[in-house]
Parts: sequence; C-alpha cells; structure tokens
Amino acid sequence: MDLAFDQVRSPIGTIVVVADGDTVCALDFEDCRPRMLALLERRCGPVRLRRVRDPGGFASRVRAYLAGDLDALADVPVDLRGTAFQQTVWAQLRTIRRGTTVSYAELAAAIGRPTAVRAVGATNGRNPVALAVPCHRVIGADGSLSGYAGGLERKRWLLRHEGVAI
Repeated sequence: MDLAFDQVRSPIGTIVVVADGDTVCALDFEDCRPRMLALLERRCGPVRLRRVRDPGGFASRVRAYLAGDLDALADVPVDLRGTAFQQTVWAQLRTIRRGTTVSYAELAAAIGRPTAVRAVGATNGRNPVALAVPCHRVIGADGSLSGYAGGLERKRWLLRHEGVAI
C-alpha cells in the first residue's frame, strides 16, 4: 500500500503525518517511527511511504493545533482499522473534550466494560493516530501521567497546551 507522509516540526519533536487520500492513517512522533510503521503494517499490510507536501491538508491542521487552534484535529477523518474493541476505545477517546482528562477506569466504564481497564490501557497505547485520537488525555486513577508511547514529557506538554493544569 502506498501512503503519503509529511513532517511537522513542533516544540515536542517532529511529528509524522501519514495519509491515504482523504484520511489520516498514522500520526506519531519521528522518534517513534518504528512503532508507527509496525502498527501501520499490522493494520494495512506492507506499506511504502512517499513524501508529499501537506497530504490532504492534514499537516496544516497539525500546525494549526500546535499554534493554538485546539479544535483543528477534532474532526480529522481517520483510518482506525482494528478489532471491534479497539475501535470502540478509539472512538470513545475522540469524545474526550480538550482541556479535560479521564482515567483508564473511567474510559473502560464509558465503553461499558468497567473491568477491562488493562485492555483499555493496552489499546490506548496502540493508538495509531495520536493527537487526533487524543490518548494523551487519559491519565492514571490517582491523577498521574502514566502510559504515553511518545513519552511523559510530551504528554505533559500536550495537556498543558490544551489548558489542563498539571
């Protein structure tokens, strides 16, 4: 599968945007590229990335988000191939309003699976479209910043950027 990609410089590192036509199928940090590619290949089979300036206008939307338009990614069309459970978790992540957080337990309860906290956490960690599917808004039950594939400093920055007092 041929996919277009572009890169966006940010205060927390270079962000890679991967698109298939009019959908984003991966959004991650450059230093997480091996993980991003593994997740892409698991979902889509073998992929070949080709550099395209601002595919689908998605890189511009990432820049707008970073510049303070915190809703710029809220309605970005995303390709979230995965199990039914994963898709349910990822869809629920998109309902978490900017400037707010939920715990893993609250997320599990919200999807009607209150005992699936660990599975929710694992699925959160496999989110292929960071920022647009805001997994950074999920925190530990005690309010701690736990479990972010891009690193806790990035998670802290993103939450502060969105107005969460940490």
